[in-house]
Amino acid sequence: MEAASEANSPRPATQSRPVRHVVITGAAGALGRAVASRFAGEGARLALIDRDLQHLQSVFAHPEPDHGGHLLHAADVTSDAAMAPVAAAILDAFGSVDVLVHVAGGFEMGEATHTLSRESWMRMMDLNAWSFIAVAGHFIPAMMFQRSGKVIAVSARAASAGAATMGAYIASKSALQRLVESLSHEVREAGINVNSIAPSILDTPANRASMPSADHTHWVSTGTVARVAAFLASDGAQAMHGQHVVLDGLS
Repeated sequence: MEAASEANSPRPATQSRPVRHVVITGAAGALGRAVASRFAGEGARLALIDRDLQHLQSVFAHPEPDHGGHLLHAADVTSDAAMAPVAAAILDAFGSVDVLVHVAGGFEMGEATHTLSRESWMRMMDLNAWSFIAVAGHFIPAMMFQRSGKVIAVSARAASAGAATMGAYIASKSALQRLVESLSHEVREAGINVNSIAPSILDTPANRASMPSADHTHWVSTGTVARVAAFLASDGAQAMHGQHVVLDGLS
């Protein structure tokens, strides 16, 4: 008897992977857009958060039709009160959240440390550290209930050491990293991975405009950060907890 040809051989049944639900803050910015594009390309359904709904709508004017489009929400990520109804609406629409990517944050050069104003200090701490708590606090309980989830924050390579006139910014990103580590210890037994990405200078239009004479080929592309975020959200990163993936570029 002749062996059956490959074309006629029975094939094992394949199961399509369920659509993942991904929440991205700071979604309308250059990095947020790259992260959103990456996850959309993987077939995820997205909930996109930024402070200006009109801008968010203009950036994401053409949602992915195969997955019912994106959910677009305006919210101040530094406000627990503002995040509460937004998170509730997302969880109501999705039923569950598999991945949270906290891109939102801010940068500013400040005063010398000995003349640092409380306003500058609080602005950086709110944007880069407290926002992580205000956002994650509304999605972690649902992840703990489902016993799975990935939380990814965008930190900065600068968090590792001080630098002149950057005290508030560096302190706030360092605080974010300690929060990532602490949350990781608290939820890893519930099947939740919490990690961060720490890039050096990002190659964005804003950074090119503010540093026109710099060699941007030494910077880190937003696409690179997005690929790392996708990896941290994958099964391949299942054993990673409380880690900060440093992206140096050539800077």
